[in-house]
Amino acid sequence: MNLNKDVSHNGQSKPKNTAQGSFLETAIESGFIVMTYQNETSEVQLLEKEIDSSFIQFHFCSKGECKFVFNNGTYSLNIPEENSLLLYNPQRNLPIYLEVDPASWVVSVLISIKKFHGLFSHEADYITFLSEGNQDKKYYKDGHISPSMAIVLNQLVNYNLNSTIKSLYFKGKAYELLSLYFNRGEEANIEQCPFLVDDSNVIKIKQAKDIMIHRISEPPTLIELAAEIDLSLKKLKEGFKQIYGTTVYGFLFDYKMEVSRKLLESGAHNVNEVGLKVGYSTASHFISAFKKQYGTTPKKYIQSLN
Repeated sequence: MNLNKDVSHNGQSKPKNTAQGSFLETAIESGFIVMTYQNETSEVQLLEKEIDSSFIQFHFCSKGECKFVFNNGTYSLNIPEENSLLLYNPQRNLPIYLEVDPASWVVSVLISIKKFHGLFSHEADYITFLSEGNQDKKYYKDGHISPSMAIVLNQLVNYNLNSTIKSLYFKGKAYELLSLYFNRGEEANIEQCPFLVDDSNVIKIKQAKDIMIHRISEPPTLIELAAEIDLSLKKLKEGFKQIYGTTVYGFLFDYKMEVSRKLLESGAHNVNEVGLKVGYSTASHFISAFKKQYGTTPKKYIQSLN
């Protein structure tokens, strides 16, 4: 893959320059590739890779914004933060030509249609573009990244485990990401979730999520939270589960662990300080929670970074 900068829109790119940031391409197995890129520069960077027509492409922008350019700049599709783009064209090659904005993170999953059919052989009718009527047609779909998908994407981008298990780790996370992508249970299906017909309720549930995040160290009880957003306790629980795919405190726990992991990686705080910042009054409780989430203690995790 080439990483260029200062891309013009007439199909011609300016002289190539090695991108500053973190780029990683991992071959999971034959016909299955995961690519991650963090553009930490102040300029737009180009990710370019030749891909033949036998591959399905999933592009996830977990932070910032990027743009997929088609036909030598003839037209393009924006992928804003927390959104994804699925591409498949069996009639012609579809090379990757991604313009990645500054301070943006992108994860791309490439999987051959043959391998993909094998994964979903019993659910082909469920996956729209695998149906017989669409098998020879080009297909694209944009969508929103769910909270569960966002966690997996962050784990792929911030991979810090032993390099000897990288391939196994990425394989597991890539399959998990695809499973979550096609999990209709997390999507706001109005017919299945009557609660979501009321836009005001959706706004209140999102407000509840923001309250929990902003008061991470001292979160309100569910009863207090329901009262604050003016929603019944039952609707709070049901709505949060429908929109975010987990319970209020399940979401908060995952969020706390992700924040604590990033704080530990920064090196600016010790284990006790990180525990206090995410709401644990004692180091032992924080260590226990961290180990439950990541399978290792905060101290050992810090050592693994070095």
